[in-house]
Amino acid sequence: MAFIIPFLWLVSGSLKSNTELFADPPVWIPAHPQWSNYVTAFQQFPFMLYLKNTLYICLMTVVGSLVSNTLVAYGFSRIEWKGRNTLFIFVLATMMLPFQVTMIPLFVLFQDLGWIGTFNPLIIPAFFGNAYFIFLLRQFFIGIPTELTQSAKVDGASEFRIYWQLILPLSLPVVMTVAIFAFTRAWSDFIGPLVFLNDNNLYTLSLGIQQIMSVNDPRWSLLMAVGVSMTLPVLVIFFLLQKYFIQGITFTGIKG
Repeated sequence: MAFIIPFLWLVSGSLKSNTELFADPPVWIPAHPQWSNYVTAFQQFPFMLYLKNTLYICLMTVVGSLVSNTLVAYGFSRIEWKGRNTLFIFVLATMMLPFQVTMIPLFVLFQDLGWIGTFNPLIIPAFFGNAYFIFLLRQFFIGIPTELTQSAKVDGASEFRIYWQLILPLSLPVVMTVAIFAFTRAWSDFIGPLVFLNDNNLYTLSLGIQQIMSVNDPRWSLLMAVGVSMTLPVLVIFFLLQKYFIQGITFTGIKG
């Protein structure tokens, strides 16, 4: 119950006037809900354009995350090769580097490539793997009986066919978990778009909120209205896919 109270306060605040929003004692249920706050908030910046940009980045990030991480995790879990475990440790070690540490080198690299001011810096890295996602997928893949893949190899199946037609269908829970994580990370990302995007036509919803703060100095009810709009899609996705999410998180710890 404690986890939902902040969201309920966010929804309540998005429907309040400024007087009710800062009332003491707090007012939980507004006397006259200000539904116009949502309309006004969306008029402060090109909401549909920023929504389209955000959804495009999220979609491509999910695709890149699923393609790259599942392939790498399959190689770390189902194929025997020299130095596999050592390299996996180095991959996990990259999780200790926060984005703030690599931000400037990445900016210089993307600037040399001519990608600053485009979606590429926010999308292309997803196609090169993520240590945490690789870890989740590898742990799940290890839990799949090796007898299944051995039988497939006896029947003449290639490694890619085993990966595509056997491992992935059996790993739907963890694949959906990675998709949820990738979507929510891209959906709520603020630092990335702020650093790499310099064109208003490419801005995301997270940057749109910043415009409301600067234009209205700020109007908190409008910020809460946009906050509700950005939170709802994540909640809907989670509740629709929570079965896969719970299974994916649970089963990744079965084997090490």
